Amino acid sequence: MIFVIGILILGAIIYLPQYWIKHAIKKHSVHRDDFPGTGGELAEHFVKEFKLTGVKVEETNLGDHYSPEENTVRLLKDNFNGKSVSAIAIAAHEIGHAIQHHQGNKLLSLRQSLAKFAQLSDTIASIFFFAAPVIGVLAKTPIALFGFIGIGIALLAVRIIVHLVTLPVEWDASFNKALPILEQGGYLKPEDMPAARQVLKAAALTYVAGALVSLLDLARWIRIIR
Repeated sequence: MIFVIGILILGAIIYLPQYWIKHAIKKHSVHRDDFPGTGGELAEHFVKEFKLTGVKVEETNLGDHYSPEENTVRLLKDNFNGKSVSAIAIAAHEIGHAIQHHQGNKLLSLRQSLAKFAQLSDTIASIFFFAAPVIGVLAKTPIALFGFIGIGIALLAVRIIVHLVTLPVEWDASFNKALPILEQGGYLKPEDMPAARQVLKAAALTYVAGALVSLLDLARWIRIIR
């Protein structure tokens, strides 16, 4: 019974934030005829308004994001072509990342460097985990087994660091960049701002679910080595 309750709690911790994020964005994705332009058009406007030289705006099916390497804001079809509070707020959020990049935001730069390293460290960690039992048998000592698992855990921890750095970067893009732009520029009516704040909060917390999964995975391996 305790095991089942534990599983349910873990499931709630992982999936409830993800559900809330999707629900908040979908809730405010209703088409608005009174909006003068789409999310993509607003993003293009911001590129010119803030003189973000070289920044492109494209439609994508890989999730809303800004690519510092390619200097490109990418929006999902519904946000690129849509006229909704969600489309406007998410476009402003991704432009917030473009502004961070052009201002030389150190956390954004650190996050990009760590993310590249994490892709490699995840692969190396899996090799250590698979090799650990074999090394343990060949070496005929549990020290070798736990040593390899320990190195694998340390490599997995890089992913946790990436998430920890990502959260303040996302929060800054939403509430120090996008929200002031929308409020001070009058791009949304005052009555639409509470909805925009909710969408911006959802955009800022997009990586929370991934962070929790990585943290639980790390905790599982630490428990094994203990």
